[in-house]
Amino acid sequence: MSMLPYLRAAVRPALRRSTPAQPGYDTTRDPSASSAVVDCAVYRDGRRALGSACLTPREAMRRVREDGGFAWIGLHEPTEAEFAGIAATFGLHPLAVEDAVHAHQRPKLERYDDTLFTVFKTIHYVEHAELTATSEVVETGEVMCFTGPDFVITVRHGGQGSLKGLRHRLQDDPELLAKGPSSVLHSIADHVVDGYIAVAAAVQDDIDEVESAVFAAPAKGGARGGDAGRIYQLKREVLEFKRAVAPLLRPMELLSERPMRLVDPDIQKYFRDVADHLARVHEQVVGFDELLNSILQANLAQATVAQNEDMRKITSWAAIIAVPTMICGVYGMNFDHMPELRWRYGYPMVMATIVGICFTIHRALRRHGWL
Repeated sequence: MSMLPYLRAAVRPALRRSTPAQPGYDTTRDPSASSAVVDCAVYRDGRRALGSACLTPREAMRRVREDGGFAWIGLHEPTEAEFAGIAATFGLHPLAVEDAVHAHQRPKLERYDDTLFTVFKTIHYVEHAELTATSEVVETGEVMCFTGPDFVITVRHGGQGSLKGLRHRLQDDPELLAKGPSSVLHSIADHVVDGYIAVAAAVQDDIDEVESAVFAAPAKGGARGGDAGRIYQLKREVLEFKRAVAPLLRPMELLSERPMRLVDPDIQKYFRDVADHLARVHEQVVGFDELLNSILQANLAQATVAQNEDMRKITSWAAIIAVPTMICGVYGMNFDHMPELRWRYGYPMVMATIVGICFTIHRALRRHGWL
């Protein structure tokens, strides 16, 4: 266990180095292209084999069987027809093929004979100038990974989560890539979880902004409880985030703890690091959900208190107005024998009485906080 920090120090800097773009390694499918394959290469001893830039999956597999190494094939949103030939060449299970083509899968890890099928949900933070009740905060995609003894097939769905930079970083670290297909699987998992960490930090900023707005003093004349829509929208986006993170916990535990023939023992150590980061992100997301529940309840409580205050003010003014209404109503009955009706000072006395009583009631209500 004491060697793990040194192993991480040797590998992770190479994984995070930025490299200039290289032609022929694009992992975003051109809409005008007739094939879903965006890259297909053969790797031997941790290096990309010469002459493998324009291979077909069948040719790549033939070279691997003849000369050794492993093939890494990247696809973007393939159709059933486009994926059928690849599935037949590599002997992929029909159930896994169906999941990879149709997408919208839950993160999971499944084993079919000599192939591991892993599904990852990618998360992308959507930048926005101001959080509103209709703002999209996170955007999801999917990366499916077929890992065999001598091949890796990655299938990506959605406009985010490109693996181009990841492939470049791995090609710059032959020692790690020489560990075989499991090194690619680990790098994809690490790449996805690092994306979760970045998104969690951005979502935290949005939650802090909403929390400050809820507990800040309202502007004069401003409406109370107007943040409920924003809070609810942010809660929906956090729930989408949670659906990507929570189901992946079990697969990462299996990859980090259970010995597997398709996973190199040296690489399995690094899955523990990924599982630890994933567990921390999951705790953050669960905390976001609970915090948003509290903020929403506080916002609704503030709206209720504001309504009660408004009702008290309305009731107070109604009580004040009731005094002149009652007195004027009595003296408006026009009976002939009403007291002080024909007195010279009757009108000034009534007006002074009304003002005095209203002033006394107003002071009493203000003293008790109703006005």
